[in-house]
Amino acid sequence: MKKRYLKDIVYDAIMEDIYAGVHKPGDILNEGTLVAKYQCSKSPVREALIALCENHVLRNIPRYGYEVTRLTMEDIREGWTLLKRYCCITPRQLDELEQLNQECLRDNVTPREHWMANLTFHVALIHACGNHYIDEQVKGCMRRLTRAYAQFRWGMDQQELHMSCDCRHHEALLEALREKNCTKAVKILKQDLADFTLLK
Repeated sequence: MKKRYLKDIVYDAIMEDIYAGVHKPGDILNEGTLVAKYQCSKSPVREALIALCENHVLRNIPRYGYEVTRLTMEDIREGWTLLKRYCCITPRQLDELEQLNQECLRDNVTPREHWMANLTFHVALIHACGNHYIDEQVKGCMRRLTRAYAQFRWGMDQQELHMSCDCRHHEALLEALREKNCTKAVKILKQDLADFTLLK
C-alpha cells in the first residue's frame, strides 16, 4: 500500500481514538508507540501527526510528544458565526431538514449516533445556502465539534444523558427559516449553541 494511504489510515485511526475517548485532551502521544500500534514505519505516522498538528488536533511538544489539544467554548463558537447566511433555503430543502431533524429525535441510539444525526442536520442546513466556501468551513467546524462532543458527552453515565437537549431548538429554527426571519433564526441558532454548554 502506498505511504500516502497509510498516512490517511493512521490519521483517521488517531481521530477515531480521540472521538472514542481513548486519547483524551492533554494526553501525550508519541511516535514510537503509534508505530508499534499501527505496525507501520515511522514515515506515515509522522506525516499523520504533522497533519493533525496543522488541523490543531494535536500540539507538537519537541522532544516530548504530541499533546491532544483541549477545545474551549470559544473554539466552538468561532465556526458558528458562519451559519448566519441561510435565508435562501427552499421549501424542499426545509422539508429535507425536517426529515433529518426526526433522526436527531430518535430514541434508543448511542450518543455518537445521536451526534452524527445532529451533525448531518447542521451540515445540510449550511449546504442549503449554496456557498461552497462556507460549506467547507462549516464541515471543518463540525468535525471540531465532534471532538468537543466526544470530550464532553461520550462516556457519561446513561442516566445523565438527555440527548434531545442539544437539538431542542431545531423545530423553532426551521419555523423561523420558513418565515424567512433570519434575525429570529440566528437568535435561535445561538440558543442551540448555548445548549452545548450543558454537555460539560
